[in-house]
Amino acid sequence: MNKADPIRVGLVDDQLLVRSGFRMLINSQEDLEVVSEASNGREAIGSPTLAGADVILMDVRMPEMDGIETTQHLLSHRSMDTAGPKVIVLTTFDLDEYALSAIQAGASGFLLKDAPPEELLESIRTVYRGDAVIAPSTTRRLLDHVAPMLRRSTLPDSAHVKSVASLTPREREVFELIANGQSNPEIAAGLFLSEATVKTHVGHILAKLNARDRVQAVVIAYETGVVTP
Repeated sequence: MNKADPIRVGLVDDQLLVRSGFRMLINSQEDLEVVSEASNGREAIGSPTLAGADVILMDVRMPEMDGIETTQHLLSHRSMDTAGPKVIVLTTFDLDEYALSAIQAGASGFLLKDAPPEELLESIRTVYRGDAVIAPSTTRRLLDHVAPMLRRSTLPDSAHVKSVASLTPREREVFELIANGQSNPEIAAGLFLSEATVKTHVGHILAKLNARDRVQAVVIAYETGVVTP
């Protein structure tokens, strides 16, 4: 993306007023542009312009097809040569287990609908860059809430347990810091490494864990007990 090209944002929400508010806020920023909107999941998955967005804001609870199923469909049908859009799910309360299901379906994190405007805008940029877990306090509250359930459902010989065991000591160290919500610059400063080296470690960790992004890695950390509430 050139500096002149804004981040392309898609909106999926059954409330027109919510979409209108988000559209005005996002289009007020030079580096962001709303390129597509849909009022429900079925409309979303039928929209080629939405599939071409960089970041999608997705309501988690919608009629006809909810945000979980829509996220799964959009991400499973992306082509092999593109990563596809990144999804931020929107919810009205922070212990919404629907939001966890959406993250497990491939969303890059979630936000409360009444988050401050600056937090919403920065979350879009953060997810686009892919260098940190968004809304760490909100995501952490949800994960802490469901951690016992996540661990109970993880078998000792599961693929995630095996993949965590395959990490080198340094990768394990970086993995724990990712799971605690640290960004690449924070990890680099704490371990006295260059950001480029941290980025390489993160790439290896995500590949070994078969995780689409950092948020998926954090869920795996909770599932396998690498971090606990």
